[in-house]
Amino acid sequence: MELTMSHWIYGLFTLLIIMTMIFRKGVVLPTLLGTFLVAWMFNGSLISGFVGVFNANLVAAKELFNIFLIITFMVALLRSLKDLGADTRMIQPIQKVMINSHVSFFILVGVTYVVSLFFWPTPAVPLICALLVPAAIRTGLPAMVAAMAVALAGQGMALSSDYIIQVAPELSAKSAGIDTASVMDQALLLSVVTGVVAIGLAYLFNRKSFRSKDDPQNQQEIVQMQGLKQTEETTSSRVHVWSKVFAVLVPLSMLAVMIYMVSTKLGSGRMGGFEGGNGAAFIGGVAVVLLLLSSVAFGKQKALDDVSEHITEGFVFAFKAMGPVIPIAGFFFLGSGDFAKDILVLPAEATPSFLFDLVQSSQDYLPQSAFLTAFSILIIGIITGLDGSGFSGLPLTGALSASLANGTIDTSTLAAIGQMGSIWTGGGTIIAWSSLIAIAGFCGVPVMELVRKNFIPVILGLIASTTLALVLF
Repeated sequence: MELTMSHWIYGLFTLLIIMTMIFRKGVVLPTLLGTFLVAWMFNGSLISGFVGVFNANLVAAKELFNIFLIITFMVALLRSLKDLGADTRMIQPIQKVMINSHVSFFILVGVTYVVSLFFWPTPAVPLICALLVPAAIRTGLPAMVAAMAVALAGQGMALSSDYIIQVAPELSAKSAGIDTASVMDQALLLSVVTGVVAIGLAYLFNRKSFRSKDDPQNQQEIVQMQGLKQTEETTSSRVHVWSKVFAVLVPLSMLAVMIYMVSTKLGSGRMGGFEGGNGAAFIGGVAVVLLLLSSVAFGKQKALDDVSEHITEGFVFAFKAMGPVIPIAGFFFLGSGDFAKDILVLPAEATPSFLFDLVQSSQDYLPQSAFLTAFSILIIGIITGLDGSGFSGLPLTGALSASLANGTIDTSTLAAIGQMGSIWTGGGTIIAWSSLIAIAGFCGVPVMELVRKNFIPVILGLIASTTLALVLF
């Protein structure tokens, strides 16, 4: 298709959005304005601009609403478990095996990773920091290193793959116009490689600061920590019993879900549909049933109100976390021919692919190198993560992956690489204005010092995983 004025406006606003992210400002305003102007100019009608900007958000909301639901139900379940005190009981047995600072470091990493896979790091981190971090510090692990372990395992390794809840791979895949499953597996491998390198380097760089159990500085660091009070247990004997039941039932249920999903993937393929949206729906449905049971266990008379309250809390959390992504996704969906026809209300044969057309027109000037393409997407992902979200950049990296893919590297690999850059940066490992500030606050350490200590391990981890992607995929 011949480039039109609307193509150039789309390209201009794409660059403007990237620059806005670099300066750590919100990008919702330029995405909405860009969508309005592109729709107006392409159809040559002011009315089309108004219709287009609304349709873009509507299309994005329809495509992404399943993501909002899975977040809602998982957060609601966690709130319900908190009522029972079961969230505390799930973690407490692990404290007993923290025998020294070195063991404590890797236990923090493992527990944070597993819990964050199922509940996301943001709701899980307060629980882990309140219960496990003080226990780790008592064994001699410095508070700063404990904060690094939680951030790298949760906000980095778990969130960048998002293999269970599948928000991140679905955002990347939808924007790239490919199956979620094709991004999921590659993102999981790349997230583990990045995490192993980053966590391994963090351990090696800081191991000399590990202390013994009887070091008096351990107690001093615990005193410095703010707001780390364990959840008070209810005095009701009935709730006390149900707290123990759900502390066992929920982990076993989630483990069963994971085993079943893995078995269908490795089996004959007849029931191998539990990937992407089906996988998220499966775990979301299990969370709903557990939510109902735990609410009834906490109080039969209050259950009707409690379930509504917890689901409302879940929706509030979901929209706070993901709300700004809708207009951003709407703008980049407009750049894809698959979605632009619904946004611009055009027949499929007359629908432009703004981003793809722009990249195609510049192919003669771009080096056909898988190395340069992969690291360009990684850098763009890192830049988009500078807004402190991690997820808002995925529509851009996904859309660019579809446009830049060539015979030397495929779309799913580029989307997974972009996902790594965006979430490891904005998810909360190497910028201070992200959710990393919460981890620093819970652990009682300076956030800028935490950023400084995470930076080199994370960047080297991302370089290693991107290089591996070029070799394997």
